[in-house]
Amino acid sequence: MSKVLKHKCLIIPLILIILGSFLAGMFNSSFYSVNVSQISFEAEHGTLTGLLYMPDGAGPNSPRPVIVTTHGYLNTGEMQDSVAIEMSRRGFIVLALDMYDHGNSRWDADIPVGGQFSTFWIHAQFNAVQYMFEQPFTLRDAQGNGMIAVSGHSMGGFSSTLAMYFDELQSLQSGVRMIHSGLSVGADLSFAASVAPADQLIAAYGSRTVGFVAGMYDEFFFNNPAATAAAGGTVQRSDWTQVPAGKMFLGLDPEGPGGTANQWYYANSGELLLGENVVRESQVGSRIIFTPEEIHPWNHFSATTVNHIINFFDHAMGQPNPIPAGNQIWQWKVVFNFITMIGYFMLVIPLAGALLKLPFFKMAVSEKQEPVPMGDKPKHKVIYWITLAIATLLPAYLVPMMMERRVDELVILGNFAIGAAVGALILSIWAFATAKGSEKKKIIGTGGLIASAIFVIIHLIAANPSNVVDLSANFMAPAVNTIAYWAIMSGVIAAVILVLLHYDFKKFLGAHAGNYGLVAKGDVIVASLATAVVTLIILYILVFLMQVIFVVDARIWTLAIRSLTGEHILAALRYMPFFFIFYFFNTIAINANTQGRKLGILIAIILNIGGLVLWLAIQYGTLFSTGVAWYPTMALNAILLFALIPCLAVAAVYANKLYTKTNNVYLAAFINTIFFTLIILANTAVFWNMA
Repeated sequence: MSKVLKHKCLIIPLILIILGSFLAGMFNSSFYSVNVSQISFEAEHGTLTGLLYMPDGAGPNSPRPVIVTTHGYLNTGEMQDSVAIEMSRRGFIVLALDMYDHGNSRWDADIPVGGQFSTFWIHAQFNAVQYMFEQPFTLRDAQGNGMIAVSGHSMGGFSSTLAMYFDELQSLQSGVRMIHSGLSVGADLSFAASVAPADQLIAAYGSRTVGFVAGMYDEFFFNNPAATAAAGGTVQRSDWTQVPAGKMFLGLDPEGPGGTANQWYYANSGELLLGENVVRESQVGSRIIFTPEEIHPWNHFSATTVNHIINFFDHAMGQPNPIPAGNQIWQWKVVFNFITMIGYFMLVIPLAGALLKLPFFKMAVSEKQEPVPMGDKPKHKVIYWITLAIATLLPAYLVPMMMERRVDELVILGNFAIGAAVGALILSIWAFATAKGSEKKKIIGTGGLIASAIFVIIHLIAANPSNVVDLSANFMAPAVNTIAYWAIMSGVIAAVILVLLHYDFKKFLGAHAGNYGLVAKGDVIVASLATAVVTLIILYILVFLMQVIFVVDARIWTLAIRSLTGEHILAALRYMPFFFIFYFFNTIAINANTQGRKLGILIAIILNIGGLVLWLAIQYGTLFSTGVAWYPTMALNAILLFALIPCLAVAAVYANKLYTKTNNVYLAAFINTIFFTLIILANTAVFWNMA
């Protein structure tokens, strides 16, 4: 019976992975009526890649209108699958683009530190349009203008706006426009205005049909500048139809009454200027602003927003294959992508367990030890629950300070840490000086010395925020840097809590290193690392095969398990030592508090994510109830938690379950470090040529 169960533990995840990938691919291709393929092409600034959705019958003999759609800062082209699926099944050819330095796309030139935001989003969409315009399957009108639409989310929206601007300038020389219409989702004109003034971006729209999906609770955009200044940040409720820039877009007086959401306007674009010279007179075009009550990342998974997108392109270009906007199937791909992801996460433990039965790998299993003693007195239980509460809530408290690297708050933390270091050192000196053979005081003195050293490390991390995993040629993924800084500090603080508890409490109950899963044997550590590496190599081979065969990855919202390049692995190796600090002490803490206890896995998950979930609940609860978030400056960094929280929940399960298989912390710490570093790095901007 046990052998059957072990086989089931491997077979069930494999079924979920294969069946989930197959069904996700089926819906991605609209039941095989659309051919979906990965393409790569050389563009003006480097190599661009993406998923090309080609409806049956489309080709040089039957050209179709084209939509080039792209993602935001943290993502890849797969995040545009709702647009790609729904518009391709309606007869459009769709390119879901990886912008430069996202996914497998690469920017050619060197990028100076600080200059990364003048690269990928400015040029990617326009360069992709240039490529698609030259393809024989792209429809043109009688005058030779391209029937191409651009769309994008967040920074992809800025890229779409600039694509229309560059296209208009080029058309003054070529006499034809490549881009017929454009829809920006989750992005206003603010960043694009760094390339050209907002009024000139609008002027460049000319007679094109243009729209914006402007979520009411968008964390980044659509605010009135005065409201942003008053709130102290952009995370607030807003209505872009009532904001000067939005009114100007609709052709209304910026100082006059606002417009109406979801209503078409015919607006004068204004004169297009080069310098002080008018190079094109004002033209009239259709304009619309959609205002769903959504936060920024929810645009990706909203039937309402997809309905707006379908209706926009129907109005702008018609549908080669008309289907009502309410008839949507993309949600099923999301469901099966998620099932595939669950399969991958489920596969890790039984796969590692199977390897642990083999020669060499089985050396990762050490002798079974008793759990860390909890104590049976009422005061012991009080200490346990107080410790658990602190360990759960403290990482959440650190989120704004660490992720935004708030210098003033970090100075306070650093000063506290150095004070605590001095206090611990004084306590240690006193304990040793007065020990006189007292084993208890020697233990306290030893703990004080170790705690003092760790507090100094905390001080150094807090005092040097610009020198710890900061943007550079070695650490070229800004979002990963943000998470890594928080993780390092959280890991080191967990270490000092563990030390204080052990030497001031647990050791007197008989606790020793073995109870914590700390086995000082080189062969155990080496075998654990090898087991982790081989487990994840097998898993990623499966990821690669599923992506090649079915042209899908495994994802839910902003969290994805996708295939990697050699570059991703090399970059991840630079980050792994820092994430190992977190996952090593995190694994120790989880098992010190959960092994041998009822509902141990649940406690482990709460320990890892409880505080962060509470922080998000307060952040967005305040936003929805008052119109301004708890931390109105926390836009991008709050969104990072949507992917980080499920990673930490799974990591807690791995920490608990793999410990029971090995009786030590090493395999879990290695797997969590490697796996989740790769997941994070593969799903964000990585500026490979940063110099």
